[in-house]
Amino acid sequence: MDKYVVKGGKQLFGQVDISGAKNAAVAIIPAALMVEGVCRIENIPQISDTKKLLEMLALMGAKIRFVNKTTLDIDCSNVHLSDDIYDLTRQIRASYYLIGSMLGRFGKASTTMPGGCNFGVRPIDQHIKGMKALGAVMDISRGFIKAEAKGGRLKGTRIYLDKVSVGATINVMIAATMASGITVIENVAREPHIVDLANFLNSMGADIRGAGTDVIKVRGVDKLHGGSYCLIPDQIEAGTYMAAVAGTGGEVTLTNVIPKHLDCISAKLIEMGVEIEEGEDFVTVRRTGELTHTNIKTLPYPGFPTDMQPQVSTVLALANGTSVVTEGVWDNRYKYVNELRKMGAEIQVDGKTAVIQGVKKLYGAPVAACDLRAGAAMVIAGLCAEGTTTIEDIVYIERGYQDFVGKLRKLGADIVKISDPDPKSDEGIAEAV
Repeated sequence: MDKYVVKGGKQLFGQVDISGAKNAAVAIIPAALMVEGVCRIENIPQISDTKKLLEMLALMGAKIRFVNKTTLDIDCSNVHLSDDIYDLTRQIRASYYLIGSMLGRFGKASTTMPGGCNFGVRPIDQHIKGMKALGAVMDISRGFIKAEAKGGRLKGTRIYLDKVSVGATINVMIAATMASGITVIENVAREPHIVDLANFLNSMGADIRGAGTDVIKVRGVDKLHGGSYCLIPDQIEAGTYMAAVAGTGGEVTLTNVIPKHLDCISAKLIEMGVEIEEGEDFVTVRRTGELTHTNIKTLPYPGFPTDMQPQVSTVLALANGTSVVTEGVWDNRYKYVNELRKMGAEIQVDGKTAVIQGVKKLYGAPVAACDLRAGAAMVIAGLCAEGTTTIEDIVYIERGYQDFVGKLRKLGADIVKISDPDPKSDEGIAEAV
């Protein structure tokens, strides 16, 4: 049983390099299935989600070669459908992007319902609506998804998404890339990783316009060719380190970032009393004074990201006054609050709203990661707390953060990863601490 052990109370100082965007990588890797020829992808984050997706492609016949730790070549010239991927597709949410890429490449798809973090109902009805509109016959039963394009190829059409959905926008855009004719997708999400996916596909021969706006137009092509592409940096990883500095105090420069992508996060941290200095590809975060309360509502981009809600809510638990956080995207993203209460936080949750009364201190305690971003929030809480915090279920955290412990240690944090084969034994913790 792997755990993180954190001794809190230390400010963070130094520089941290931000990895490639997890949410871009988990869309681009499935999309590479449609590319005939060698596709080189740079700035791939070394996280468990990308490793599992690459393993799926390999099971389908793709040839994968790592050029270095963050650059790889994928050759999907001789891929095929395979039932061998099912055990993996059940484990991560992004596996549903294979529906769009399989339909584009083979005219049919076969996978399982996706896995991933559980923070409320996360239906794929808009994905299904989009595939059906493109001419796919869908069969969803007993945890499996089967789809087949009428006539062997999807056909372009006009699709209006009933709600702004990042996943559905990506999946439908992937599927439409190799559909015949023109597809117009309206009411789409505008997140940076959607633009990155469109840029990737265009660099391989697709014809996609409008990504980053609320209407995307896709002119289908017969074939995608090989090429090279470099992923954007991870907005949420950067925001997590920004929140960590806000909580602990100190000064950290984040390199390999796109400051514009961080505006929605920077604005709220500035309201809380944090200093932000922006450069062309870096952001310096500094906090020396006390934190001030603020109100936050999560919204689709360019609003405040739901994936930063747990991390910033944790920092607000230490801010002067009362803050109100409203979750505007997911139904049940406050499971981590019970863990923060173990550490002394005063938070009351009513539906999608959390009222946070700032406290002077948090105190180390045994806690667990409820999901990926909630796990990152627990790490931040541990860094800020007095005493030692142990964090279990870190498998969630390692789905989306490359070398989290190593990067934090370089900033001066007292954090280690330990393996405790006996959950009842504290010996491993004692040795690590």
